[in-house]
Amino acid sequence: MALMINSVCTACDICEPVCPNEAISAGDPIYMIDAFKCTECIGAEDEPQCQLVCPEDDCIVADPDFAESEDELLQKYEMLNS
Repeated sequence: MALMINSVCTACDICEPVCPNEAISAGDPIYMIDAFKCTECIGAEDEPQCQLVCPEDDCIVADPDFAESEDELLQKYEMLNS
């Protein structure tokens, strides 16, 4: 399942540089995650790096519109990084 950034975002810019797939970008007024690039860091890290560095609790959450299995996320990661 891809992640999304909700309205709790303070646009601090901490999450963008840690995304291995460059799925995070500045939006107006908050940052956004491209669900077609987000793999929850599967294939690159053990857990989503954006969630680890985000200073706001519950800001970066699962996007219910993009339900994907771990295998599907790994395939997406491999396609994006081949």
